[in-house]
Amino acid sequence: MLKKSLFALIVLALLITACGGSQMNAPEAMPAEDMSFAESEAGSAAPEYVTSENTNTAGINVEAVPVERLVIKNAELAIIATNPTQNLDEIGQMADSMGGFVVSSNLYQRTLNSGAKVPQASITVRVPVERLDEALEQIKAGAVEVENENTSGQDVTQEYTDLQSQLRNLEAAEAQLMQIMEGATKTEDVLAIYNELVYKREQIEVIKGRIQYYEQAAALSKIDVTITADEADQPLQVGGWQPSGIAKDAIEALISALQFLAGAGIWFVLCILPVGLLIGLPLYFVGRYTMRARKRRKAAQQAEKVLPVENE
Repeated sequence: MLKKSLFALIVLALLITACGGSQMNAPEAMPAEDMSFAESEAGSAAPEYVTSENTNTAGINVEAVPVERLVIKNAELAIIATNPTQNLDEIGQMADSMGGFVVSSNLYQRTLNSGAKVPQASITVRVPVERLDEALEQIKAGAVEVENENTSGQDVTQEYTDLQSQLRNLEAAEAQLMQIMEGATKTEDVLAIYNELVYKREQIEVIKGRIQYYEQAAALSKIDVTITADEADQPLQVGGWQPSGIAKDAIEALISALQFLAGAGIWFVLCILPVGLLIGLPLYFVGRYTMRARKRRKAAQQAEKVLPVENE
């Protein structure tokens, strides 16, 4: 009874390990962006079959079966464009419309020999392998000039076949270990077999991850594109002197002067003029009254001087 309970617990632990191992044992050598392919795209390479040789794992031979030939196709493009920013957006939209995705994109500035700075961009996308040529043609159609184009193919059929053979042998070894565990009578034997089963399960999950990577990499091709701005389309610049830039500065200075005058006029009408009227009007009336009073006094004095002379 104890043996059956222990066996049931070990089988349950193996099942839990198998469920969790598929996420923990991804192939370390594969780039993170490559492992994010959609599983539905796996295995779309050309259906050319090859046969793998038998391999031996833990002394168990499993007969080989035909597998599809897998070729990983990638491309690199260096193009010249009038507007790199626009091309960057168009390439990303193209990848999405084809069922692919953007891996990375970068927009920055490059300094020309004349000292002018022009935009430059780079983008990496993945598209279905059957639409690779179509994608390349669309990218080149939006370019002024294609500086460099490189298409490469890596045949990973042998590696893929070896991995599948190893997987079959490991799964067969796992099944035999389960049978041996059923006949084990000692607790230490059961634990030793359990440890070996855990090790085999880890190997199985790692190999499954590598197989999945190859299938997905063959289904989605990677395109690296470098986009450089067309120098002929850039503004004229001689020895660091750029006429369009000078004209722009002059217009900005004119606008600033007009803004200053308009601001000064607003300040005068809304602030200085009211304050001036508030202070100036009383002073004006006081001054005017004073001047009139002086004139009256002066006229009276002159009249007094004239009157005695007439009396004589």
